[in-house]
Amino acid sequence: MVAISVGLALGLIVLGVVSMAGAGVRSLVMGKQDYKKIGMMAIPFVVFGITYAISGEISDAGVMTAALMMLGMVAAIVLTGLRGTFKF
Repeated sequence: MVAISVGLALGLIVLGVVSMAGAGVRSLVMGKQDYKKIGMMAIPFVVFGITYAISGEISDAGVMTAALMMLGMVAAIVLTGLRGTFKF
């Protein structure tokens, strides 16, 4: 029973991801998306590819990617706060 439930849950996850990708490709073809937004969505995958090339292991690359993305988020928050504080 557990195996069936896990299989169904994974199937629903795959179906959701495929439908989201299909909707994204459709809106891209119809010209409704901005290429800068698409590039921003690709950044984690690029960072993962670079960290995988450096480390050679998927688990290490995943942890390094998460750490780098969080570090980038903190840097963006600090820079946004400084910009708001000093009005530049």
